[in-house]
Amino acid sequence: MKKLLSFVLALNLYAAFPEWYYKVKGTKQQKKAFVEIMLPLIQAENNKIKDLRKKIIEIYNDPFYLLDQKKISFLAKIAKIYKIKDITDKKEFLKKINTIPPSLALAQAAIESGWGKSRFVKEANNIFGHWEYSNKGLAPKSKYDNIKIDYSIKIFPSLEASIAAYMKNLNRNPAYKKFRDLREKYSEENKTFTGIAAADAMINYSQRKEEYVKLLKTMIKSNNWQKYDK
Repeated sequence: MKKLLSFVLALNLYAAFPEWYYKVKGTKQQKKAFVEIMLPLIQAENNKIKDLRKKIIEIYNDPFYLLDQKKISFLAKIAKIYKIKDITDKKEFLKKINTIPPSLALAQAAIESGWGKSRFVKEANNIFGHWEYSNKGLAPKSKYDNIKIDYSIKIFPSLEASIAAYMKNLNRNPAYKKFRDLREKYSEENKTFTGIAAADAMINYSQRKEEYVKLLKTMIKSNNWQKYDK
């Protein structure tokens, strides 16, 4: 039954957190259910990144790739998505197109979404607190009437789309260059890039800065999520 549930979730048959999740009683059971829903989707998105990375490597392994218009067009398309200026810069492609430690994604998802129970998740499938500066998103609520809010909460069609946006954000946003540099260093040293290590590079993700980094590490350790990074 457990394998079947994971298989169904991996196929993303749930566009949002299913109703049964909100009926689960007990903290331990809720945390377990949260991981059962989120982990397969995180792993599936990481697999997409792995496949893309593999394709990029295959292109660069072709000494005549610059003579192939299809390959050039493909690199140009990906370069635009990941904000890469030079399509011949293999190192930059591989630095930005890489996986996110599952334990980090789980910890940030739990913190930013209140374990999947926030209004942003229920009404917008927004797990990681993404904003957009338009009136197309979900209007945030402020407890201060005199403070003008010029952003909205981005609405996603599915949990999968929210996870994809989160990973893309870490992989291309200048604010997370330290994260990518650290991940590359671990890769060059043939070490596993864990969520605990990655947390040190998440200081710009929240206004809480160092406190947020500590919270991420505590979340990962207390739930033993490091095991998903292997």
